[in-house]
Amino acid sequence: MNISRRGALKGSLVSAASLLLAQPNQIFAGNSDRQLSLSAAGYPFNHVQPFMSGKVKVEGCETAFETDKIGKMNTHIFSGPQTRAVTEVGLAPFMLAYANDSFRDYSLLPVFPFRTFRHRSIFVHSDAGIETPSQLKGKRVATPGYSSTSLQWIRGLLQDEYGVRPEDIEWVVSNKDSSAAISGAPSKNENVFPEGLNVSSGPAGKDESELLVDRDVDALFHAIEPRAFVEGNPKVRRLFSDVRATEQDYYARTGIFPIMHAVAIRNDLVAENPWLPEAVFNAYSESKAIAYAEMQKKNFFGTLPWNAQEIEETQQLMGKNFWPYGIDPNRKALETLFRYSHEQGLASRRLTIEELFVPSTLGLTES
Repeated sequence: MNISRRGALKGSLVSAASLLLAQPNQIFAGNSDRQLSLSAAGYPFNHVQPFMSGKVKVEGCETAFETDKIGKMNTHIFSGPQTRAVTEVGLAPFMLAYANDSFRDYSLLPVFPFRTFRHRSIFVHSDAGIETPSQLKGKRVATPGYSSTSLQWIRGLLQDEYGVRPEDIEWVVSNKDSSAAISGAPSKNENVFPEGLNVSSGPAGKDESELLVDRDVDALFHAIEPRAFVEGNPKVRRLFSDVRATEQDYYARTGIFPIMHAVAIRNDLVAENPWLPEAVFNAYSESKAIAYAEMQKKNFFGTLPWNAQEIEETQQLMGKNFWPYGIDPNRKALETLFRYSHEQGLASRRLTIEELFVPSTLGLTES
């Protein structure tokens, strides 16, 4: 991938703390020759910040970019005012809205601001006697959002890789979420429950972290590290002791880097401005190129002792452009999630890439 498309490259990585504290905050970017006023929203990831700050512009547009939380961003387009032309969105909630609710106001762009491996998201109580994934069968497992993107990935990989089906688990839905500062309240499509499962609600007033610590459940599946784990409570640990090696092996065997969020664009604007989807795609891609270059700079200026080795090892396993946009390098990951959603009884049918994404973006590639 070309990472020098704009000359001098600057930028900064976003700390985890800034994500925790992120609140809606408009950042204006634009050029004097604008043809279209564009509103956008998303998290302040380092690979999005150059776009957010105005360093990178959508050609022909003046952009107002808001930072927001995923629950609110989902709700904004599914049942809210829909004033945002472009927005980050949970991939699975969008899929369910399209398949089950005939939602057609937005379509997706092949831009994926947030993706992560999900073996790291399985936590167990230290006294539950769970040492291997197969031992999750028959156990009580807490989650704050059954049909969220992360939970669909977790259940899917457990069934594909270890033979643990959703029907093998007793599900307990927590009434509170210790990670609400990052994600916000879940949208309705993050709490869809298929028929035929053993599902109950956790005790009132307890979040998912407390359920696990108090042994109301044996395990927890959650997109975000629960508070007890962050605080170092010895009662809570990850199921996979060497989660990095497990996830690297998974990628080496499958080629899948799980996608959590995509970017959606309002269909009426696309109809009026057919050039817009490609222009937005290019802005996100250029923003990411700047972030890549900034990472390379930190080989010298950064404070992490093995920063250079981390980048080298990641690129050796996943390639130079290890966070790719476009359909072709992400087809397997997308179609795997579509399969999971249908197999798990969430999406009413198995979706296709061609129906969810703006047609003109299906062949877009990064230089």
